[in-house]
Amino acid sequence: MSTLTLRDVELKRGERILVSSLNVEARPGDLIALRGPSGSGKTTILRAIAGLDSFQRGTIEVGDARLQAGVVPDRAMLHRLRRSVGLVFQFHCLFEHLSALENVCLAPVHVYNTPHRTAEQLGRDLLKQLGVEARAAALPRELSGGEAQRVAIARALAVNPPVLLMDEPMASLDPSRRAELGALLQRLTASGRTLLLTTHDERFAEEYATRTLMLEGGRLSELAQ
Repeated sequence: MSTLTLRDVELKRGERILVSSLNVEARPGDLIALRGPSGSGKTTILRAIAGLDSFQRGTIEVGDARLQAGVVPDRAMLHRLRRSVGLVFQFHCLFEHLSALENVCLAPVHVYNTPHRTAEQLGRDLLKQLGVEARAAALPRELSGGEAQRVAIARALAVNPPVLLMDEPMASLDPSRRAELGALLQRLTASGRTLLLTTHDERFAEEYATRTLMLEGGRLSELAQ
């Protein structure tokens, strides 16, 4: 069963076609590394899957949500999409006035009406799984880059999406943290999630990804593992 499918997707930036005839099918347990030169459209693909950027042709299916080119999704479809996909930005984008735990609890409480006590316990459990439970009360400015990234992952996982998107997650990590992140991502896929991440790190993709996709000149190809 596929958790993420892109069919004949075309993406533009202004009049420039970034990607054309994009076809991807990902299943539970896939850890897919999306590589390519800067400016090739990797981040734009993630944003389109998350419903943040429009696309000009094709369809995108994430879980039970379906996006169509040129069609503005209604509120119910956006609700299903938010339940189906989590996005971790390259620069974690945590709310600076909220603690790590409050950042994680935000969507469950304010979007999905989860009781605050239940959301807080879920948040603490996620922070513990990600090794940053001791930083629950810290503000983002008090966190290291690796800690902030783990809090951002916990926030994305707070609504239990089957698909997790990550934009350049290794960018701010030293070699030891890089290995920790790789092991963490493998644990997430072992639990049945689908992960799609962009990266310039060829070695990381070779060591941890189950599949590697290369985006060049607007075309996507799959590399042998």
